Amino acid sequence: MKLKVIIFSITLLGISSCSTNTLDDVMEPVQETPELTTFQDVKSIFENNCLQCHSNPPQNGAPMPLVTFENVRDAVISRGLLDRISRNEGESGLMPLGGPRLPQTTINLIVSWEEDGLLEN
Repeated sequence: MKLKVIIFSITLLGISSCSTNTLDDVMEPVQETPELTTFQDVKSIFENNCLQCHSNPPQNGAPMPLVTFENVRDAVISRGLLDRISRNEGESGLMPLGGPRLPQTTINLIVSWEEDGLLEN
């Protein structure tokens, strides 16, 4: 009799543990929130490529500084900064002055910052 109970228990355990459900079937999908690009993500781009002229005070005929968050945000909003850095190599007005043009991935990061709302951090 004891053997029948053991066999029955093992069979019952085996049947109840079988399932066609996977972990993905029983868990709610996790919605990943995309990271927003902030000034902290693009700040080094301006420090490494723009401050030679756009320091405070500006040098070499640069019209404004690009030192602070407010400086850079205002340049994107009202001074055509994205247009200037997106021009083709050799095109008049391309920044940084004298080239070379920034890599497209760098420009895309600045565009993402603008599209995400020009957040400070």
